Amino acid sequence: MIFVLRVAVAVSLVVPIAVAAQSPSRMADTKAVEAVLSEYKAAIEKLDATGTERLFATDSQIFETGGSEGTYATYLAHHLGPELAAFKSFKFSDYKVTVRFEGPVALATESYRFRIEPKTGAVAERLGVATSVLRRVGGNWKIVSMHNSGRKPKGA
Repeated sequence: MIFVLRVAVAVSLVVPIAVAAQSPSRMADTKAVEAVLSEYKAAIEKLDATGTERLFATDSQIFETGGSEGTYATYLAHHLGPELAAFKSFKFSDYKVTVRFEGPVALATESYRFRIEPKTGAVAERLGVATSVLRRVGGNWKIVSMHNSGRKPKGA
């Protein structure tokens, strides 16, 4: 019984040290992943996706509201780019992000509201969610897979 208590005490002293030793590195990774997502979001709000290709792996896959959009390069050329050109404004609000790690990949979940004002047509206000998988590529976190969807808020 005393041996079991000694082991428990020893483990309780070592585990916090091991967790604390990993914490700054993992916290830095979390901040880096959040920065990638924040930079992408800021580009959307500026209606200018120039340079966002570097935030995505070349073999990335984009899924949006029930459809496969292909790689980010394809999505940007055939969907996102033309959409942004048709908008007068795009604003996010109530933005929240959580990041967790599974081995060498980061899993990020974002929730938000967004408001799109097109150059012509009706304003669209939606609730949105996105799930992204990121991995290190050349020392930087890059989006490998992104799936986002939106819906009208209740009562809208």
